[in-house]
Amino acid sequence: MNGFGGTAYDAAGRPPAHPSEPPRIPGRPPLSLAEVLRLPVLAAGAPEVVSGHGQLARPVRWVHITELLDPASFLKGGELVLTTGMPLPEDPALVRRYVDELADVGAAGLVIELVRRYHRPPSELVRACLARDFPLVLLSRTVNFVEVTQVLHSLIVGSQVESLRRAQDVHDTFTALTLRGAGPEEVVDMAAEMSGHPVVLENLVHQAVICGSPGRGVEGALSGWERRSRATPSPDRTGLSGPEDWLVTAVEYRGERWGRLLMLPDGAQDPAVGPEDAMVLERTATALTIARLTHHTRWERRAQRTLLLDLVEQRCRSKGEARARAEALGVPVAGRRLMVVLVSPGPGAGETTELEDRLTDELGAAGAAVLVGAVPGDHIGVLLALPAATPWRPLVERLSRSVRESRPDAVISVGSEVSDLSQTARSFQQAARVADAAVPGTPDKAFHELSDIGLRQLLYALRGDVRLQEFVERQLGRLVDYDERHGTDLLPVLHTFLDAAGNKTVAAKRANLSRQAFYQRLHSVERVLGCDLESGEQRTQLHVALTAFRLLRLSRGPAPS
Repeated sequence: MNGFGGTAYDAAGRPPAHPSEPPRIPGRPPLSLAEVLRLPVLAAGAPEVVSGHGQLARPVRWVHITELLDPASFLKGGELVLTTGMPLPEDPALVRRYVDELADVGAAGLVIELVRRYHRPPSELVRACLARDFPLVLLSRTVNFVEVTQVLHSLIVGSQVESLRRAQDVHDTFTALTLRGAGPEEVVDMAAEMSGHPVVLENLVHQAVICGSPGRGVEGALSGWERRSRATPSPDRTGLSGPEDWLVTAVEYRGERWGRLLMLPDGAQDPAVGPEDAMVLERTATALTIARLTHHTRWERRAQRTLLLDLVEQRCRSKGEARARAEALGVPVAGRRLMVVLVSPGPGAGETTELEDRLTDELGAAGAAVLVGAVPGDHIGVLLALPAATPWRPLVERLSRSVRESRPDAVISVGSEVSDLSQTARSFQQAARVADAAVPGTPDKAFHELSDIGLRQLLYALRGDVRLQEFVERQLGRLVDYDERHGTDLLPVLHTFLDAAGNKTVAAKRANLSRQAFYQRLHSVERVLGCDLESGEQRTQLHVALTAFRLLRLSRGPAPS
């Protein structure tokens, strides 16, 4: 420090981790003045900044050695001017003009060596630089200016060559993605990986459709998304915007703006975004425009499907990430009652996108916040996020009517209410069990829930289990074979008897048989099966087996084990 309140850089710079290496990362913007002063070739002169401390981020685009009194006429802006101070005038007005010209042309700064003519900084020069907040750097030790120019010019030219190579790499990468038909998620993820910053694709109503985050969760990027996005205007061309300095570019489809891409500074690393990031973002926008022509599913639909699948399979990294992603898609979940509804269109339903869109519109018109998308098991999953006072049954009944207009055989099932997105998987599993247990042809049921699962539904859900099939065959197989060989009706007689709770008189009347004939058939059943129909346990076993036998013959086919 000196009397001018300057900042001294020691021989190692301030504070370089590796003094022998320039603090340079390929692909970054041009060297800043602060980075230049940390280079060993200048750090050896013990640089001391006496003015323009807030301007040290200025880019240094070239180095110019001059002893002229009017160097500005040879400059274009961004140059670091090196001088020994030999020709500096004594007249304060000329000194001020000298500094004004350098500042007006946009020079990066002035470096003066205090070895030959001066051993203390000229007071008029310091005052003039302070007045313009122009960077003035003093060197108290001898520095070879030619060596400085050689090192810096080598770095600058090398950086330009690296930038060209980087631009070619970016072009090749996104061209390859486009040629192989990569989906939008892969394109956005690649942009995040190449830039090292979170990249978000949003639509015109500020819903975050896709978020790519380089190696980290998306919770920080998407938290409070709509509010932050609306505070970030869209510039006319790619550029920084909003209070958080997001890099923004438009995404178009068939000549109309469809949404925008946003690259967010990441405080965990270098918070800034630079020119090469803008190039990456623009190439991403182009690749997405082409991808939209080949991927016909609406990307909002893809986003909802992806989030639902991640919730069902518990792939979100944290509760906060799940909440941030849902709310970024326009579905508020904080303080809401959550419930999964499954729509099972049935075998051969084919593509369900149209039905998913219709359900979204139908429930949205009813004021419900929903996520809708295809989920495992050939279901369409619907996540309802309801305010505390809103009943869910009318909404599910409305959903059921809408589905059955086009899919009369569809099964609608619901899971239990949960209070947090992390519990969505449990509600889904319950709804899936209900769907598996929903017996086809059940009359007057708009939807099925856990309380509907009785013995018939349980056995129907287990119809694919080999153990149940073996049990049925063991209990009834001989009776079925006997009826087939002899043309008898012992199996229906047994069913009538069991359905009448063992009351032979009632059963005989239902079977339109005399009591004597009915009793004879029951004796035949006992003889063929080797059982005692007076035993309550054996009657229970036969009743379960007979119920399962009839369910196994329903047309929907066996469920997975």
